[in-house]
Amino acid sequence: MAGFNYRHLHYFWVIAKEGGIARAAARLGLAVQTVSAQLRTLEADLGQALFTQEGRGLALTEAGRIALDHADRIFQIGEQMEEALAHAGGAGGLRLSVGIADSLPKLVAFRLLQAVIAPGAGIRLSCHEGEFEDLLGDLALHKFDVVLADRPVAPNASLRLFNHALGETGIAWFGTAELAAQYGAGFPHSLDRAPVLLPTRHSLLRARLEQWFESLGIRPRLAGEFEDSALLATFARGGLGLFPAAELVAEDLAEQHALLLVGTSPTVREQFYAIAAERRIKHPAVELICAGAGAVLKPDG
Repeated sequence: MAGFNYRHLHYFWVIAKEGGIARAAARLGLAVQTVSAQLRTLEADLGQALFTQEGRGLALTEAGRIALDHADRIFQIGEQMEEALAHAGGAGGLRLSVGIADSLPKLVAFRLLQAVIAPGAGIRLSCHEGEFEDLLGDLALHKFDVVLADRPVAPNASLRLFNHALGETGIAWFGTAELAAQYGAGFPHSLDRAPVLLPTRHSLLRARLEQWFESLGIRPRLAGEFEDSALLATFARGGLGLFPAAELVAEDLAEQHALLLVGTSPTVREQFYAIAAERRIKHPAVELICAGAGAVLKPDG
């Protein structure tokens, strides 16, 4: 073990997380041949094969699984050391790097992060929005401290990630004063043939809303669909249609966009999660988010 090299271990760790040498090389910005050679050197140093060929990909051997478990802990400790040193050195306070799923409404994300951006919290916040699966891959590589999303991570043998339920909220419908006056009476059946703006089909909320429409026997007219919730609210402000949003942001929509509450969908709920690379939350800022979510996601919205 005299020749053991932690850089080689890091390359192995990235290969395991990415599921292959080519993808690991792309993430590391290195040539495939370089990464492959470093892996062979590590295996020679350890005297163990860490991967075996499985179809067109690689699978961890038993030795590889043991090595990955230790590598996870080693690099997590390294991240914690970096945070501790930055904090001790007064580098702008405790850092919190958050991945925000693009399907998570922006106003909800802001509400969930209020505890860590409050005056006096002393937390330096860094937010990155992206596709859910991409964020999970970066979280597994410890590029984020936590990912906030509207869905839990599914069990995945290659990603050691854990769901921490934050709570849920009801869904309400909003629109301009003119649309609220036109469709408020007789809600929700007034939504039949009414112009609506919805999240795209990759959103879990979209599927729940369509089930709700079907249960009521109503067919709204789809006037637009949007991946970005802030863009959706902007078009709604222009009077393009009614749209669904979490009940808890009703005041924000009224103040920022002059949009009024039209009615609620009592059987449609939206859940929110903090996803972390640890079963027990240790980062103090993530603890604040989890603790503060109960106050934000009140049952009455």
